[in-house]
Amino acid sequence: MAAPQDDSDDGMDEFMEKFKTTTYKNAFSKDNWEEEFDKIPMFMKKAPEEIDSQSYPELACLQAMIHDEDAPPEEQAANLKDEGNEFFKEKNYKKAILSYTAGLNKKCGDQNINTVLLTNRAAAHFHLGNMRSALNDAAAAKKIKPDHLKALIRGAQSCIELRSFAEGVQWCDEGLKVHPTDKKLQELRARADKHKRAAERDARKAKIREKKLHGEKEALLAAITDRGIKLFQTSKPRHRESDGEEESSSAALSQLSLDCLSSQEATGARVFLDEQHILHWPVLFLYPEHQQTDFISAFCENDCFVNHLALMFGEELPPWDTDRKYHPQNLQLYFEDEVKDTLYQVKPETLLLKVLQHKRFFVKAGSPSFIVVVKGSPFWEQFSTGKKIRGL
Repeated sequence: MAAPQDDSDDGMDEFMEKFKTTTYKNAFSKDNWEEEFDKIPMFMKKAPEEIDSQSYPELACLQAMIHDEDAPPEEQAANLKDEGNEFFKEKNYKKAILSYTAGLNKKCGDQNINTVLLTNRAAAHFHLGNMRSALNDAAAAKKIKPDHLKALIRGAQSCIELRSFAEGVQWCDEGLKVHPTDKKLQELRARADKHKRAAERDARKAKIREKKLHGEKEALLAAITDRGIKLFQTSKPRHRESDGEEESSSAALSQLSLDCLSSQEATGARVFLDEQHILHWPVLFLYPEHQQTDFISAFCENDCFVNHLALMFGEELPPWDTDRKYHPQNLQLYFEDEVKDTLYQVKPETLLLKVLQHKRFFVKAGSPSFIVVVKGSPFWEQFSTGKKIRGL
């Protein structure tokens, strides 16, 4: 019997011995093997932004195959779909949308591919926050295949994000007719219905609040009208006019509207009617000599001016009164009729309501305003020059 041969017939042993001492010229080096490995399409972790045929020859070849204009439209659309899916996996949603759109532009006759392209593009839009575009693509996919589950789910999700909860419920109901056991559709319907009911409840509450607020404003206007108080209309600029035109202007100024009740003060305070049917006004005091102001947010119409002056200039005078002149007994109050260039003096013991009912008093910007000066001061003499001064 012949002894068995140790050497292989194909010379593999000899080749392996030679391989041990021969350096492979095209091998990866230990310094850059990871970088070179990442250039191979099969092992790439992320596609490059720009595909250079010199740096990425294999990838450039695959790209040329995908975008082969000579291939049938169905093949081109399918290749672009796969390309978009790769971008989608990398969360590069913008490039995924470009690929899906290019696939749709091929107008292939395979409606299954077109449906997938639309639903996938809807998903990419959804992740970018383009909810309206996502809904449009889902609707287009559903038009092609009314029972397409992913299109139905994406449409319902987009409606919820757009706060179109009733439409979201409708999408879910359509889907559950053909997929009655689908957990995702059941979950989305419950979520959309919950939000829909909450939105309807909030809308009812808002309507009730609006109705109540409107009623309060109407009651407020009625109280002002009943007292004969006039609100100044600021929609048109004021002009100096002849006596006949002044009467016409006064009639226009006396027209009441809710817009005239909004105070322009930084506090945002406005007139209100309390439970006893008493008006409380935000009142502005002007001190022109020192270019200062005081603001009382709720001056009761039945209060006298002297009560507030005693509080503002009582034990402690304001820091801007360096001459210590602004004591209650030294002060005079006026309101100005700008149309007639007239100052009307108000006695401190007068009720606010009485002043507001004066025929030449108009509430401007929702806040009655009064000028406060020191009796006989040089500033007052200069300020009042050329103006008529009258009492109430």
